[in-house]
Amino acid sequence: MKIALFAALALSLTASGCITLEERRALDMEQCRGYGFRTGTDAFAQCMQEIDLDRADRRRAYAYQEFGGPYGGIGFGYGYRRW
Repeated sequence: MKIALFAALALSLTASGCITLEERRALDMEQCRGYGFRTGTDAFAQCMQEIDLDRADRRRAYAYQEFGGPYGGIGFGYGYRRW
């Protein structure tokens, strides 16, 4: 009984940290509106694009910093720290 309760608690804590793409987009839109951009304008689209590009840059930097590149520093790639 205690194991099932612990497993349910662990699953709920894990799932609570997830965010859907729709929720992320809504948060990004709210952030751009907070900067003063109006929905449907070119400046608003630019703001949304900058947020998306920044997120991609952070993912890429994390992959290279923590795992030695997109392939984890093991196997094939561009010859970066392979031998």
